[in-house]
Amino acid sequence: MITSAPNSPKAVVKPLPLLSDRAYERIKHDILCCAIAPGAEISETQLCSHYKLGKAPVRMALSRLAHDGLVRAIPRRGYMVTPVTVKDIHDVFELRLMLEPAAARMAAGRIETRRLKALDEACRAGYQPGDARSMMRFLEANQAFHVAIAQATGNPRLAAAVEQLLDEMTRLLRLGLGLRDRSQEMQHEHRALVKALARGDGDTAERISREQIEAARNMVLGAILTSSLVLNLAITPEPR
Repeated sequence: MITSAPNSPKAVVKPLPLLSDRAYERIKHDILCCAIAPGAEISETQLCSHYKLGKAPVRMALSRLAHDGLVRAIPRRGYMVTPVTVKDIHDVFELRLMLEPAAARMAAGRIETRRLKALDEACRAGYQPGDARSMMRFLEANQAFHVAIAQATGNPRLAAAVEQLLDEMTRLLRLGLGLRDRSQEMQHEHRALVKALARGDGDTAERISREQIEAARNMVLGAILTSSLVLNLAITPEPR
């Protein structure tokens, strides 16, 4: 037990949860941007060395990542980054189509347009295909844009579900955006959606949201079916 003299400053001890949070965020970021490829095997020792962190925070981070479904334990070998499968893509987009168009309809006329325009401005910067850093900045801005719409519904559970889905989407979109620059198309889609939300047009907002999601699905599936680059990222077919 650490004690201090009555009049001396208290000893400052860096709490473990802060280290585990840092480990979690850094490893998660690298998984989502595919710096750690889908299907890659990783170990505590490797991660401790790479991120210059101790075993305890890395172990706690891996436990959280397993709960998120981003890694899974391999007995006596370590962990594997969860592969991306065609079924994953269908499942995630199916859920997005259930939740986000409905959220856009609910948010119409209720959202703070100034905030949404600010997020849209961040997306307008676009990205450079092949530049992982600029693609991640673009994807983070795009995610914040869609989460803000879900938050405007006033339903925190809906917003949390959309945010988790978009976390899973990051890896999928990272694959597709690396093959073709869709930023101009996505910017146009955003502006149209902002206008519909601002004027309280729920029907149009719902339709545009659905069209955006379907376009993203076509982009990702097209990348998987046509590019040898994707095969190197451990995409696996849907189980029969």
